Amino acid sequence: MSETPDLILSTSVAPHVRLLTLNRTSKRNALSNQLIVELGAILRRAAIDEDVRCVVLCGSDAFFSAGADIKEMRERGFEAIDNSARRSAWGDVANFPKPLIAAVEGICFGGGHELALLADIVIAGEGAVFGQPEINIGILPGDGATQRLTRVAGKSLAMLMILSGQSITARSAMQAGLVAEVVESGRAQRRALEIADLIAQKPPRSAELAKAAVLAAFQTTLDAGLEFERQAIRHAFSTADQTEGMNAFFDKRPPNYRGK
Repeated sequence: MSETPDLILSTSVAPHVRLLTLNRTSKRNALSNQLIVELGAILRRAAIDEDVRCVVLCGSDAFFSAGADIKEMRERGFEAIDNSARRSAWGDVANFPKPLIAAVEGICFGGGHELALLADIVIAGEGAVFGQPEINIGILPGDGATQRLTRVAGKSLAMLMILSGQSITARSAMQAGLVAEVVESGRAQRRALEIADLIAQKPPRSAELAKAAVLAAFQTTLDAGLEFERQAIRHAFSTADQTEGMNAFFDKRPPNYRGK
């Protein structure tokens, strides 16, 4: 049964920028199956919407997300977090081709932290707290943290967070490379939107290629990643936006990128 019609609020807040807000605040933005499926569907549409060049994902001031829905797990067991619809939706998030920024305030635990790990840039409020507390209820992360957290923050910190359930502060998360910037509490969304607006003014095809090239560093060998980069820049040179960008540079005028 559907719980509410809008678990994700989608708003166009600036030219080419989409703001997605987790809207399950009564449940601390717990990532129910319905919420994840709804998020995946929105990102699938945004991926092919030429008007969207960058997406910002946020929660509330108190909770980005407290994690997966424990009530669903108690009722449905393993199937609650391992079913075809949920897997497909997580894939939509992981494979979203455009820049994705997470604005994190407050609690960012479990599945919520795993969602933030899929963002390309994370902006955190000073009071944000990050953790993987699944071991406290007899399980372990199941939406990617054992792999992604380890790749980003290293084995030792990943082991500490996952084996002890201990959380870390926003400042510690930035030192570990999980967060790009820490700002005053309550300003994460504003700063994320500023960055999104800056990115949205860049040539969108080049931004997508650059994102894919950086992600290749986590997924391939160095030689394979360098070859991916060469092919990506080769493709960028074939775009109309590349011609426009260089012409604008020499003409000393702002470029007009059209995503072509």
